[in-house]
Amino acid sequence: MKYAKPAIRIEEQADLLLGRGLIAEREQLVRLLEGVNYYRFSTYLYPFRIAGTDRFQPGTTLDTVWRRYNFDHRLRMLLLDAIGSIEIHARTQLAYYFALLYGPFGYEESQNFPNFDPVKKDFERWSEKVTEQTRHGYEQNSAEEFVIHFFRKYGDEHKTLPIWMFIELMDFGSTLSFYRGSINTIQKRVASTIDQPDRVMLSWLLSLNTVRNRCAHHSRLWDWKLGTPVLIPQEKKFPKWHAPAFPNDRVGVMLTICRYWLGKVSTADQWTLRLLDLFDEFPEIPLAPMGLPVNWREHPLWKS
Repeated sequence: MKYAKPAIRIEEQADLLLGRGLIAEREQLVRLLEGVNYYRFSTYLYPFRIAGTDRFQPGTTLDTVWRRYNFDHRLRMLLLDAIGSIEIHARTQLAYYFALLYGPFGYEESQNFPNFDPVKKDFERWSEKVTEQTRHGYEQNSAEEFVIHFFRKYGDEHKTLPIWMFIELMDFGSTLSFYRGSINTIQKRVASTIDQPDRVMLSWLLSLNTVRNRCAHHSRLWDWKLGTPVLIPQEKKFPKWHAPAFPNDRVGVMLTICRYWLGKVSTADQWTLRLLDLFDEFPEIPLAPMGLPVNWREHPLWKS
């Protein structure tokens, strides 16, 4: 089927929403749509539609929808902050244990990544990507001082950085691949720093990478559903995760993972307070679409 919808002026977009029952001052709505794409904003309007129609429920105001939009924005910023700290911890531990086992340049050797699939050329693709990231770190317009210093001093002998420097240029996706490809011994040692099995940590990293990318692209988060559910630790060894268990395909469980992980590597107190303040500021936000029960703050993983 050919897409035949024409482009329409912002004023017409505003009139379309007003005609469907959105309560707003037209000029205010036009100004909003000048800064936020109609298609993006309409995703926040969808929950307010009358089922089976394109009209909005009676009493749907621009202020109500805009508050939800701003809540979602600030939630993404909090998650990006937490995931940034988690990423730094993960790659720090990876570099540490990998260097102890294989030396500073062991990441150049494919045999040191037994969990990469040779048929899919996982190592080659990962190596090409991180080599490009190193090159970007050396470019004049975005040069990292430690990269310039290393190659000025050791460039006659080395074309690559030692792992503890190199890891600082990796993005989350490359770090995730590094963990997936590493020997199981390293995976287990890194996972032990947060008191979790390696398969649970891998699942968490995969989901955190997905959430991070969604946050970085400013995509809606509060009622979003994970494509691949995240692993919940086994009840026998980790009973708090089942008192009760959070739905493993919603943002609520990702918030819980962030709180848990931050608490293992430093402190989650300040981040948790900022998150709770956000929920206090927006008490009208529905919790169920986030996978959070009404009494979620009393859950053992949040109450302490």
